[in-house]
Amino acid sequence: MKTHKNFYEKIISLENLILAYKKAKKGKTKKDYVIKFEENLAYNLKILYDELKNRTYFPKPLETFILRDPKTRRISKADFRDRIVHHALCNVIGPLFEKIFIYDSCANRKTKGTLFALKRFEKFQGKVTNNLSKQAYCLKADIKHYFREVDRLILIKILKKKIKCNKTINLIEIILNNSQENKGMPLGNLTSQFFANVYLNELDYFVKHKLKAKYYVRYVDDFVILHSSKNQLKKWKKEVQYFLKEDLKLELHPDKSKIISLSKGIDFLGFRIFYYHKLLRKRNIRSMKKKVELFNKGEFSQEKFKEVLQGWCAYAKWANTFNLRKRVVNKIIFP
Repeated sequence: MKTHKNFYEKIISLENLILAYKKAKKGKTKKDYVIKFEENLAYNLKILYDELKNRTYFPKPLETFILRDPKTRRISKADFRDRIVHHALCNVIGPLFEKIFIYDSCANRKTKGTLFALKRFEKFQGKVTNNLSKQAYCLKADIKHYFREVDRLILIKILKKKIKCNKTINLIEIILNNSQENKGMPLGNLTSQFFANVYLNELDYFVKHKLKAKYYVRYVDDFVILHSSKNQLKKWKKEVQYFLKEDLKLELHPDKSKIISLSKGIDFLGFRIFYYHKLLRKRNIRSMKKKVELFNKGEFSQEKFKEVLQGWCAYAKWANTFNLRKRVVNKIIFP
């Protein structure tokens, strides 16, 4: 495996920090913290550069809040200057790992995402059922408390396979350890999203190269394996459970990891996917209706709500939801 040294100078270069700053502020130009940082932009970037160069950089405490949309999640938000460092790091090491990720790892990657994962699922569904003419099954799996349970020592060991630059590894450790917890990664950081793929790339290789599963799609900690034999999937499930426990200190969610007949419909990425149609999960619909109610009561700004509505409609249209979208829009009371 090709390894890489002397990354640190590239990461902390002013050129890379400027690019990272532009990425960090994207879509947030009106935020107070961005405006404040930009008041003395050159000075603030130079201070950040000096701290990184002298290795006196240390991130500010994370701002933690609870988000209920649609399920309850604990989000940890990094300070803006620390987000610049996250982007600077990912700008340099991201392309290195992108080369080794499997094709069907779909989250937080350019040209991939929810729609890509759904299309891959449907393509595999057609292949494993011989164009929907035969019975086949799906292991639908979810890793229990994934971001909370990631073992940082194992993660560092995985990263060191490719990165032989001690200064870069030290910076990564500083970012990872900026938490009150002894393990896991804060949900909400760009680096956490990236490291989530690096960590589970080990699972991807196990499934594709050891188990030799042909029809496998992963989106963060949600993954599916399709096969014509239910018994084969039962065997693979046990092997995956053992691998996760022994190698990554993780476990499958007992209630959300099941082997299901494809003809009964599979819950994946917010949709229930049947042979000839897709439905939105009821939880997703309830969440959007709740937002409409809040907007009608004046608890959402018009600008913010339009952004939410457009995003939801773009997402929902990939299911059979024409009448549903019409009903939701008709309930909106615009001023």
